[in-house]
Amino acid sequence: MALGKTGFNVVIHCRRSLAEARALKAGLEKLGVKAWVVRGSLDDEKAVAQMWYEAAKAAGRIEVLVNCAAVFNKDTVGTMSGAAITGEFWPNLFAPMLLTKYFAAQSLERGDIVNLLDRRIASHDPECVPYLLSKKALAEFTKTSALALAPRIRVNGVAPGPVLAPPGKPAGSLRDRAGKIPLLETVAPGEIADAVIALLNMPATTGQIVFVDGGQHLLGSHDQ
Repeated sequence: MALGKTGFNVVIHCRRSLAEARALKAGLEKLGVKAWVVRGSLDDEKAVAQMWYEAAKAAGRIEVLVNCAAVFNKDTVGTMSGAAITGEFWPNLFAPMLLTKYFAAQSLERGDIVNLLDRRIASHDPECVPYLLSKKALAEFTKTSALALAPRIRVNGVAPGPVLAPPGKPAGSLRDRAGKIPLLETVAPGEIADAVIALLNMPATTGQIVFVDGGQHLLGSHDQ
């Protein structure tokens, strides 16, 4: 919605939440912009390529790519399995890498990519090892691809802190579960969108990661 209010036409990707995606499409069209919905998983190369093909076919040239889909599970070194590792690395890392490749293959004079990360990339969280490593790797890929694709394409990242309460939990539980927050403020979803828009409006900025987490990343691994 923030992109639509800024004047962008938007391709919405979903996996299972088709009704929600269609409702978002309708909301965007009320703003006077075009919107499309593409559906599919991000679990293997074929699925990622098909999703990109459908998005490009619907919208034509894509000038901004926001990689925000993710899978999060609590898996420790002792509980993780091969399936758990690949199940998180595909949507969290491999798919954004491939989508970056497809995006860069377009004939664009200028383009922007924003990767959604996690404030955990500045710490070590042994409770979610595959997830943490996938996001740390995506942070490094953000910097590497920024250098590789300059000057034509800018690549930046946004690293949120806790934003929404866990599924099935009341909204008020977020503050109790969020850990220490130096600013004593939890993050509103709109602030994440604002950070994305801000990066799109900074033409001399690439390879940067903006933390929107109330200062939690400053605490390293001592934020629990």
